Amino acid sequence: MVKITFNADRCKGCGLCVTACPKKIVAMDQTKLNAQGHHPAGITDPDACIGCASCATICPDCVIRIVISK
Repeated sequence: MVKITFNADRCKGCGLCVTACPKKIVAMDQTKLNAQGHHPAGITDPDACIGCASCATICPDCVIRIVISK
């Protein structure tokens, strides 16, 4: 099982994680702004996440955390 979390307040909205996701399930949340005034990244379908960590690896601000449990 994969659990992915985003620290929305630290996200600067660069969108690198969106382009890195092979499943295309990471998106910028256009409905809210974080404390910095950016649209934060989030996951649209947590069940579809394969835990590849491409999004977390490319994130320059370490916003994304992935935990894989058995």
